Amino acid sequence: MRTNIDSISKPALRRMPHYLNYLYEKKNDGVTHISSTVIAEELDLNPVKVRKDLARTGVIGKPKTGFDVDELILNITELLGYNNSHEAVLVGVGQLGRALLSYKGFASYGLNIVVAFDTDESICNRKINGKKVFHLSKIKELVSRLKIRIGVITVPAKNAQDICDLLIESGVLAIWNFAPVHLKVPDNILVQNENMAASLAILSQHLKEKR
Repeated sequence: MRTNIDSISKPALRRMPHYLNYLYEKKNDGVTHISSTVIAEELDLNPVKVRKDLARTGVIGKPKTGFDVDELILNITELLGYNNSHEAVLVGVGQLGRALLSYKGFASYGLNIVVAFDTDESICNRKINGKKVFHLSKIKELVSRLKIRIGVITVPAKNAQDICDLLIESGVLAIWNFAPVHLKVPDNILVQNENMAASLAILSQHLKEKR
């Protein structure tokens, strides 16, 4: 029996997509069964953690043959909700925003950015990868009418909090934030930050130490 996703710890939840990508690669290589030990070795993870994580999928490994790769893929996909399409809106159609709108891989993870918003009149009413860009003034109307619950923020840091507030007022419950700023939100709103500046700082520090 699969575990409810709400009962999974955040570290375990972050590992699940890595397992999924790894299993897809193995499947493409013709592998049908695999052990938790092999997964742990090849992903450089603690074997005990891997066994516990895989137990949460509800798939039972068999002695000598291991886990059924197809069954693991199916259960992890269902566990993460990738088999359900989650519609989202994006605010801020700069270089990063355009790149995200053009990325076709989100569909594999159940995310569909349906429309985008910006204040630049030269961008509004255009389409990027089939996604129409509307003026920011229409966000409340469209998000409410389409019942969108996910918002992607790709605006400058100085504008991010205002956009965040606007998305929440429009009915959004989860925010994927690419702006390098801490957002203040109510307790019922989830924010996932993608802080590229922090990631680069870690890389830079690592290089400095190695030199």
